[in-house]
Amino acid sequence: MKIGLAQINTTVGDLAGNKQVILDAYQQLVGEGAELVLFPELAICGYPPRDLLFKSRFVSDVEATLAEITKEIGSVPAVIGTVSARSKDKAGRPFYNSAAWCENGAVQTVAHKCLLPSYDVFDEDRYFQPALSPVIHEWKGQRIGITICEDIWTAPSVPTNRRYNVDPLTTLAEKGIDLLLNLSASPWHDGKNEAREPLLQFAADRCNCPAVYCNAVGGNDELIFDGGSLIAHPQRGLIAGLAAFRAESRTVDIEDPAGVVVSEHFNLKGNAATQDALVLGLRDYAHKSGFKKALIGLSGGIDSAVVAALAAEAFGPENVIGIALPSSISSQHSRDDAAALAKNLGIVYHEVGIADTVSAAEAALAPLFKGMPADVTEENIQARARGVLLMAMSNKFGALLLTTGNKSEISVGYCTLYGDMCGGLAAISDLPKMKVFALARHMNLEREVIPVNTIEKPPSAELRPDQKDEDSLPPYPVLDGILRLYVEEGLSSAEIIEKGYEEEVVRDIIRKVDLNEYKRKQAAPGLKTTPLAFGVGRRIPIVQKYVS
Repeated sequence: MKIGLAQINTTVGDLAGNKQVILDAYQQLVGEGAELVLFPELAICGYPPRDLLFKSRFVSDVEATLAEITKEIGSVPAVIGTVSARSKDKAGRPFYNSAAWCENGAVQTVAHKCLLPSYDVFDEDRYFQPALSPVIHEWKGQRIGITICEDIWTAPSVPTNRRYNVDPLTTLAEKGIDLLLNLSASPWHDGKNEAREPLLQFAADRCNCPAVYCNAVGGNDELIFDGGSLIAHPQRGLIAGLAAFRAESRTVDIEDPAGVVVSEHFNLKGNAATQDALVLGLRDYAHKSGFKKALIGLSGGIDSAVVAALAAEAFGPENVIGIALPSSISSQHSRDDAAALAKNLGIVYHEVGIADTVSAAEAALAPLFKGMPADVTEENIQARARGVLLMAMSNKFGALLLTTGNKSEISVGYCTLYGDMCGGLAAISDLPKMKVFALARHMNLEREVIPVNTIEKPPSAELRPDQKDEDSLPPYPVLDGILRLYVEEGLSSAEIIEKGYEEEVVRDIIRKVDLNEYKRKQAAPGLKTTPLAFGVGRRIPIVQKYVS
């Protein structure tokens, strides 16, 4: 059997646009000889639709779009992710997360998702009713099991927070199937690829049949979907792997004993995967929001340099505006590094001094601050002056302002609210500082994109003379280690100290993380790259008194 994998990039709520993307992929794959075409989870409405589902006409419009698509489906079936409304008379959630088997102009079967994730960024139990068991569709003498994303995440290797009382794979294995389909919208984070391939192989082995996994690709808000669709065979192992972070439609003959189809960009890992993920996330966030240009404040430091390099790749260098905003204490080497970066990238570059703006603010406040010593307040005036000017340029030029704070700084509040936190998208807010360094070196493998001095000099906010980040923070390798254990793994201070970190440092870092929840709540949305990012996946109260 020839399976068509339609790894498509859809936009949440763009029903007409998504319909065309679905039909284009279907026609391409049928033209290549596909006998069955599989699409991602919720392909018609895009994933995740979130509270759009509660709008009065949204689900009925999705169902109408499915009907329009189905009319264009011929004798080659298409299995498409969609939403189904439940009867208002029935108890439970109002909708199903569904897969529609479309054939010969009609929907032949509708299968519903059994396992609804409600952890990290997922909140499907808010909207959907779980099915009691997966559907088996009989077609041309084949028994085909239909599952949706989480339904196959039941292997022993899966973390315990994903345990369920129902196992769709066991049900399908007991009933016996000839082919397993899985429609997925599985967001990417570092390490996800390493988990996914053995997971699908487990499903193929468990059901003793080929397992076909079609994943969404593209950026939707904070989430980045990497594609990487797979086909696993119980005897032959991996027989197909599609590109990561790229839309791709591919036909695979699962019965060809010699046929292994692996795309060039399949299963990217490490810094290469991170770079491609962030470029895709930036591009889609901007273009799906209507932005064609990006604006970045260039400090001469490594964070803004990495963001500028990513933006140049995502938008095209001619559509990226880099602005240096030196103050009276900005070092010459930082100004030189910012200019060198812009030249290397080929982006538009301007320098706008903020000394007069800062002096005017200080003069206006002088009567109120008389007799009070200078402190972080005056430092923050510089950062906020930059924020005011950058937002003005964003308005005037119609460009998306990208913030440049990394996860390490944002975790401990080493950032200025309404200053360097101003912007529409936090491009690297989920990258720890050491990962930023690693990514910068990766970008320089073939040529010097980011000036070497930018990478090698000690990080500094340059808000006071001779300031260094390590004046206020522990060395970044130590800081990142503590933050990973506390923020991502949820360990207590005692457990972190037991791993060899100094008690005073651990308690100070944890205190700073907890105190700065209010800042992060007001931050721009950030692109998720780790297993637990700030934002929708981490729901810590701002006002709380618990100390771990």
